[in-house]
Amino acid sequence: MDTVSKKKRSEIMSRIKNKDSKIELLFRKKLWQQGFHYRKNSGKYFGKPDIVLKKYKTVIFIDSCFWHGCKKHCRLPVTHKKYWSDKISKNSKRDKDVLKCYKQKGWKIFRVWEHQIKNKTAIENIVNKIKKRIMLSL
Repeated sequence: MDTVSKKKRSEIMSRIKNKDSKIELLFRKKLWQQGFHYRKNSGKYFGKPDIVLKKYKTVIFIDSCFWHGCKKHCRLPVTHKKYWSDKISKNSKRDKDVLKCYKQKGWKIFRVWEHQIKNKTAIENIVNKIKKRIMLSL
C-alpha cells in the first residue's frame, strides 16, 4: 500500500529530473576542471549519454540507483511491483544494448552509479580514473 495519495505520488514522480541533477552538475564541473570539453545529453548518440567526449570516443552515463536497478540500493515501490519490476528490467536491458553498441564502435563507455559519487571526493576519484583510462588509450 502506498503511503501517499495517487495525486501526491504523481507530483513527486514528476519532479524527478532526468538530466542536470546535482550530482551530474558536480561531475561535469570536475570534468571541465580537468580540461575535458563535452556534450551533455546529446540525442545524436545512441542511448542519449549524459556526457559525450567525442574527441576521446568516450561516453559517460550517470545512472540512478532506482531507475537502473542497482543491486545495492534499488528498492521497488510496494504498489505496482510488476510494473516497476518490468520497467527496471527494460532499463537494464537497454543499458546492455547501449554498452554493446559502443563497444562494437570502439568507444569507451563509463557507467557511474549515483551512489559512487555522493560527495566531491568520490567524484574527483571517479573523474581521475576516467581521465587515466582515457589517457592510457591515446
